[in-house]
Amino acid sequence: MKSLDVKVWGVRKRNTKKSSYDIRWIVAGNVFSDQFRTKGLADHYRSKLLRAAHAGEEFDTVTGLPDSMVEKAASTNWYAFALKYLAMKWPHAAPNTRSGINESLTAVTMALLDDRPGRPPEELIRKALRHWAFVLPGPDDRDLPDDVAIVLHWVSKASRPLSDFEDAALARAVLDSLKLKLDGTADAAETVRRKRRTLVNALHYAVDLGEFKENPISGIRWKKPKVAGEVDPRVVANPEQARSLVTAVSYVGGYGRARGRRLVGLFACMYYGAFRPAEVVGLTGADLKLPEAGWGTALLHRTRPSAGKQWTDSGETHDDRGLKNRPAEEVRPVPIPPQLVAILRQHLDVFGTAEDGRMFTNERGGVVGSSTYYRVWQEARHLALPPAAVASPLAARPYDLRHSALSTWLNSGVDATEVAERAGNSVEVLLSRYAKCIDGRQEVANRKIEELLREYE
Repeated sequence: MKSLDVKVWGVRKRNTKKSSYDIRWIVAGNVFSDQFRTKGLADHYRSKLLRAAHAGEEFDTVTGLPDSMVEKAASTNWYAFALKYLAMKWPHAAPNTRSGINESLTAVTMALLDDRPGRPPEELIRKALRHWAFVLPGPDDRDLPDDVAIVLHWVSKASRPLSDFEDAALARAVLDSLKLKLDGTADAAETVRRKRRTLVNALHYAVDLGEFKENPISGIRWKKPKVAGEVDPRVVANPEQARSLVTAVSYVGGYGRARGRRLVGLFACMYYGAFRPAEVVGLTGADLKLPEAGWGTALLHRTRPSAGKQWTDSGETHDDRGLKNRPAEEVRPVPIPPQLVAILRQHLDVFGTAEDGRMFTNERGGVVGSSTYYRVWQEARHLALPPAAVASPLAARPYDLRHSALSTWLNSGVDATEVAERAGNSVEVLLSRYAKCIDGRQEVANRKIEELLREYE
């Protein structure tokens, strides 16, 4: 039926308790209609019908849909769509975000495979998806090992249609599968939520491409695992413990090898300056103002997060980026106390900087990897803490030094706005994350109010 026999009406809101919007159109005298949860979705669907009509497409007299929309729904499977989605997201995503998207698409693809004859072992399917399918350049743009090509060919045939997401039972089953690790145990709440975010975003893209009229999993009532938004107060070291831990780092690996000594300043920056690990790794000598006495300044503008070679555009293990959640060229000045100034001046006197100006290097002069400083930190904990504390969560990760710093500043009465500015966080995030770690704030506030009142007595 030619498009000249098609008439598309406007969007009409239904008078029901739950808001919904109708769109109606006529093909060869037959009236068709569809219902949407939002006016935007209804307008989007109406626009697609109008474009098809204006382009002269033929409309099916049974479904009322133009041929392009019918063919697209019938031909696309999840795996083919996932490759298209990855190609869209990859160029603009940070390396660690790329890794997260890869992990999420792999998990969903595994959940959407039919029991087709010749199924390869689960481990081989996951490896092929993780290391070959969901990375760029994609599997169609490079040579694949024969065994990988066979696995991915099977996946392309066994992948269920994208339209199956309109089955609420299947969509819920896919969401439930994201909660489990490979061994069947529950996955971390933040990991589950990240996987779901990727799936939701992918299906929004499917709506944009015309695969769905609206996101098929938006209306599914599925309980998200709760993520702890506050810092566990058990991880926060007091100033005495923090100093002992930083000092103990210097004893790791012996004096001559200096495996620990060259990283003392790195951990000191996390504690005395509340730097993020990736900010410290990217720190250069030119970023520092270190006077002989008093407070200094660090001008933070660069991070070197550890991501993995397959996720970075440069092919290096560490990405080279600006500050977290900030414009690429933004600089964050952070005052640093005399204790940290002295430690950094001593570091420069003994070790100098790398050829590119970096303050901290591994034993070969390269960028300090997270696994390198994590191992040093674990050894330092055994040297500085009693056995009971070693077995506890106290300062279990290097990042916990930043938690200790911010908690100390807040508890000392420093204004939250100033702490947030130095930390590179918003005040809302700062106070919500450290709510359980702020002790004695009422007493501090009471003293300040009392002192003010006394001035007027």
